[in-house]
Amino acid sequence: MIRSQSENDSEVMIPDLTPLLDIIFIVMVFLLLSANIQVKTMEIDIPKSRDAATLSSVAKESLMINILQGTPTWAIEGHPIKSWDEFTLTLLEKIKAHPDRAVLIGADKQASVENMLHVLAFLQKNNINATHIQMEEK
Repeated sequence: MIRSQSENDSEVMIPDLTPLLDIIFIVMVFLLLSANIQVKTMEIDIPKSRDAATLSSVAKESLMINILQGTPTWAIEGHPIKSWDEFTLTLLEKIKAHPDRAVLIGADKQASVENMLHVLAFLQKNNINATHIQMEEK
């Protein structure tokens, strides 16, 4: 004779998955925290003293690079440049024309730090060492 199962019997046969889910989440957290993540860094020499006397003024003959908030993102000596490729070509031409001029970087307070790091990485890649970052005294 065929018997149908009662509702109480079907509930008894379902295993409780809560402990299994807890273990899975603990293992996931462990793996995420123990994974080796490469952090990309770039070394920048900054003055070690907070004294204003250590911050030197730049000579009047300098090449000014502006990092702007919106589009266009970059400017050289106040002239906005729309694309990164055009910016790099113009910058290299100006540096080759006047190799004795120091490079001064001035960034808008609202500009992306990523754009400034992009410029610094480009200068480092092209061995342009005479670089100053414009700072505001408080």
